[in-house]
Amino acid sequence: MRLTNSRINGQTIKHYSTTFLLVGSMASTLPIRAVGEVYHANSGYDAIKQSMIAEFALAYQDIPTALHNYTVLAIKSKSSMVKQRALNVAIEQNDLHAALDIATHWVVQEPEDVPALFYLSHIALKSHEYELAAETLDKILTIDPNADLEQILAGISPESTDDRAYLIQALSASKEKNNPSILVLVAGLQAQNGEIADALDTINLALKKRPKVTGYILMKANLLMAMGDEDEVLKWFEKSSRKHRNNMEVRLAEAKYLIKINQSELGLKKLEDILKKWPDAEEALFMAGLTSIDLELYEKAEKYLVELRYSSQFQNEAYYYLAVNAERKQHFETAKAYYRLVDGSLYTVSRRNMISIFAQQSKLHDALRFLTQERVNYPQHASFLYLAQADILKRMNNKKAAIRLLDEAVRNLPDDPELIYSEVLLLDAHQDKDKLDRLLKQLLEIEPNSPTYLNAYAYTLAVQNRRLDEARKYVEHALEYAPEQASILDTLGYICYLQNDFSTAAAVLEKAFELSNSVKIGVRYARSVFMLGDLSKFDALLQQLQQKYPNDPQLEQLNSLLLPLQMKKS
Repeated sequence: MRLTNSRINGQTIKHYSTTFLLVGSMASTLPIRAVGEVYHANSGYDAIKQSMIAEFALAYQDIPTALHNYTVLAIKSKSSMVKQRALNVAIEQNDLHAALDIATHWVVQEPEDVPALFYLSHIALKSHEYELAAETLDKILTIDPNADLEQILAGISPESTDDRAYLIQALSASKEKNNPSILVLVAGLQAQNGEIADALDTINLALKKRPKVTGYILMKANLLMAMGDEDEVLKWFEKSSRKHRNNMEVRLAEAKYLIKINQSELGLKKLEDILKKWPDAEEALFMAGLTSIDLELYEKAEKYLVELRYSSQFQNEAYYYLAVNAERKQHFETAKAYYRLVDGSLYTVSRRNMISIFAQQSKLHDALRFLTQERVNYPQHASFLYLAQADILKRMNNKKAAIRLLDEAVRNLPDDPELIYSEVLLLDAHQDKDKLDRLLKQLLEIEPNSPTYLNAYAYTLAVQNRRLDEARKYVEHALEYAPEQASILDTLGYICYLQNDFSTAAAVLEKAFELSNSVKIGVRYARSVFMLGDLSKFDALLQQLQQKYPNDPQLEQLNSLLLPLQMKKS
C-alpha cells in the first residue's frame, strides 16, 4: 500500500495508490463493525443479519440474493468497509450495473471521498460510461491536481478503436483536459489507436507542465520507438539523461535501448557511468554483467555479477550467468560449481548445462552420481532429475538400466505422466506388450484427452496389429485435439492400411506427408496408393521420393512392389 499527503488550500489531501484503491482494499471481508462507524441499514442487528445472509448466499452460489443484500447495505450504510465489500462482490460477479449503483451512491453520500471517486471512475470505464468516467476524473483532479491517474486504465482500457476514440473525446472535452494526468491518459489511448504522431503531441504537452515525471519521459521515448525514429529516440534519451542525471530509471532505459539496437559497447559505458553514481544498483549490475559476457569481456562480467550473489532479486540469475561466463572461459569446474548454486526458475536449465559439461569431459558416470544426490537435495525436482538420468543411461546404450530407473521413478511418482511416457518410449511393442498396455492405460487415466498419449496407445496397438478398431477410436479422438499433427495422421493412415481401408489411408497419409515431408510417411502413402491400384500416381510419387531422398534405403520397399509387375510384363 502507498499513501502520501499534500496540502491544498490549507487542507491535507491523501494521494491513494490506484492499485490499493481498486484492488487491495476490496479484498477484505466484511467486518461486523468498523472502528468509529456504525451501520445504518435499519439497525445494527439488521445490518449484521443482512451481511450474514449475503455471505451465506455467496457460499451457496445464490448470487442475486448476495448482491441484493450488499447493494441495499452499501446504499444505506455510511461505512466505507461495507461499500468496499459490496463493490468487491459486484465486480467479482461481473455485475457492473450493481457496482455502478453502489459507487454512485457512495459518491453522492461523500462527494469528496477520493477512494469513492476512484472506484466510480474505474467502474464507469469498465461499464463504457465514458462521459461519467471523464466527469469523475475531473472531480478527482479538482480535489488534487497532482493525483496519479496513470494506472486508472490498467487492465480495463477500451478494447475497440471506436470506444477508445469516444473516451478520448470525453476526456478532451472535460474541464481538466489540460491537466497532465488527463493528457497522459489521452496519449496512451491515442497510441493504442495507432495515432502515434497525435500521442507524441499530447505527451509533449504533458511534459511542458511536468518535465521531470519519469513515466512521461519514458512514454515519449516509447512513442518515438513506435515511430521507428532511432535517431530521435537516441537524441531524446541523451537529452533526458543529461538533464535528469539523478534519475536512474531514465538513464537505465537509455542503456537498455542502446543494447537493444546493438550498440552494446556504448550501452555498457552508460551502465558503468550509472554504477559510478549508484554502485549498488542491482539491475544496472546485472545488465552490465550480461552485456560484458556478450562482448566477451569475461573478467568484467564476473566483477559485476559477483556483486549480486546475495541479491534477493538477482541471486539465481547471477549464479547462472557466472557459470555461463566461466564456461565461456573454459573453466568447467568453476562453471559446475556456480551451476550447483542455481535454484528457482533456472534450476532445470542449469542442470542441463552441467550434464552437457560432464558429457564434454566424458564423465557421464559422475553426472549420474551427481543427479542421484540432487534428488535428495531437491526432491521437488525429482521428476526432471529421473528423466535426465534416464536420458544419460540411454546415451550410454544402457536401455535396461534406464527402464529400471524409470520403474523406480513411476513407483515413487505414480501420477507423473512424463515419467510414464518416457518409459513407454523405451519399451518394446512385442516383448513388453502387457507392461505397455498397463502404462498406456495409466497415462490415459491421468490425461484422458492428451493427443500425445492417445496417439501412443493407438500406434502401439497398430504395431502389435491387434484391437485395431479400438486403436482407430483412440487416434481419431487424438485428432479432435490436434487435427494438423503429422504423427497422429500417420498413425491413423497406418491403422486404416492395416484394416484394408486403403482410400482413407491414402487420403490421410497424403495430408501427413504434406505437413511433414517425412520419407517414412511418404513410403506409407505410396504403399496405400499402390494398394488402391493407382499405378500412375504411384510411379509419380515414387519418382518424387527418389528425387527428394536419393539412396534412402526405405525406398527399397517401394521398388520391391514393382518387381512382380515387371516380371509379369517380361
